[in-house]
Amino acid sequence: MRVAVSLVLCMMLATIPAVSAQSDSREEEMWPGDPIDSHVHMTWAALTLEVNEWADDYPEIVDLTSIGESELGRSLWVVRLSDWSNDTKSDGSPKEIVYIDGGHHGNEYLGTALAWLSAKWYINGWAEGNQEAIDVLQNSEVHVLIMLNPDGNDIDTRWNINQVDLNRNYDHFWNTCPTTQPGSSAFSESETLANSIYMNTEVPDADLYVTMHTGVWIMLYPWGKWPEQPADWELYHQIRDDVNDNISSIPIQNANQGLYPNCGTSRDYGYGVMGYPTFTFETDDEQFIPGSFENLNDRLEEEMDVMRYLINNVWYWRARLDVKSLEVSDDEVVLEVDNHGQASTINATLQHVDENGEVTWTSSAFTVNATNSTIVDLDASNLSYSGEGMWQLYYQVRVINASKWVTEAIEVQAIENTEDEEAGFLIGYGLFNSLTTVLSIIGLAVVLKPDEEESDENCDSKVHDS
Repeated sequence: MRVAVSLVLCMMLATIPAVSAQSDSREEEMWPGDPIDSHVHMTWAALTLEVNEWADDYPEIVDLTSIGESELGRSLWVVRLSDWSNDTKSDGSPKEIVYIDGGHHGNEYLGTALAWLSAKWYINGWAEGNQEAIDVLQNSEVHVLIMLNPDGNDIDTRWNINQVDLNRNYDHFWNTCPTTQPGSSAFSESETLANSIYMNTEVPDADLYVTMHTGVWIMLYPWGKWPEQPADWELYHQIRDDVNDNISSIPIQNANQGLYPNCGTSRDYGYGVMGYPTFTFETDDEQFIPGSFENLNDRLEEEMDVMRYLINNVWYWRARLDVKSLEVSDDEVVLEVDNHGQASTINATLQHVDENGEVTWTSSAFTVNATNSTIVDLDASNLSYSGEGMWQLYYQVRVINASKWVTEAIEVQAIENTEDEEAGFLIGYGLFNSLTTVLSIIGLAVVLKPDEEESDENCDSKVHDS
């Protein structure tokens, strides 16, 4: 989508870049903004020019779209980044999905800037042949809505033009906490409504959602409404420990405890309604000392290191079950299963499917903790098993109720042990088959898989004893 040149030229005088006291010679990496009220400010017009240039210059990786308009009619641009020469990974499995938005609050410019830099880093990396950027774009889609509140941005205010706090306007316990300006109802504002529609239609099964703000140097995970830890605390705590041990000392906390009670936020909507693993990334205002404006690559270098970690490892932010052995006897099935992901699942079931594709038996539910190996004894007294058909797993990829369900065929030979017959063998195909992957998808389920060698390497480095 493109804007008329005449419209942009009419707004150019407000977008001439400022000369920084600590400028960087890499002009293409500079934040195209002006200092205003001790902030570095980029107008919606400047953003519109830049994202259209990205789409023109790098059509092989940049797909630009508008997901709607602000209350004053400004386009809400989403920059979609991936190696668009392939719809899938090289092994044919679906790409992971990352969703990022910035600029809920119009005067929180470093949050908007971090969203901008999250897109720019991968565009520059692709152009320069950076292998990390290439790997991410070949295996993932990174969707970035840089400026959700362009009207508030251009008049330097927290609110949108209707004086509504957009980050209190989402339909997750809307207006049930002490709050300011939540709007007349959930999604009463065109900006939040457009964002929720995009979440539900374009990235319904995102593997990571980060919303970016400014004010306090902290990363916040759900919940804002409650001080209790979220259902997927194990995932959030592992990410916190990895970041703090290896990348940054930034505090990572439950939002209610780390900041203050807050309801109707995009973070809690993303987790509680959509089932994404979500973070609010709060950058602080250190940059905004008169005369000390830095190049954003320097100012936000540590924040980008954290973002790169989250994006590079997005494959791990769910349960990923891998059956190692399956033994069938007259009255029980014994299952050995590894979880290569960093999220637990509490309601997995084993299913037998006959030669016609019908599920003929489903086990009781069982739990597999994150990065753990589990041996499960399942009551099979009601199983009629002839050795025909195949086996599959059915489970939720995270503990939160809203997370997606997947059905994955099992690759290993099922060893049949009965009193009357010799052991037999049944071969099925599943998630980590090195030759092929047979996927059964229920509803919105998406089955993801790395290359076998890459999976082994990653598992060696990431799996921890629980």
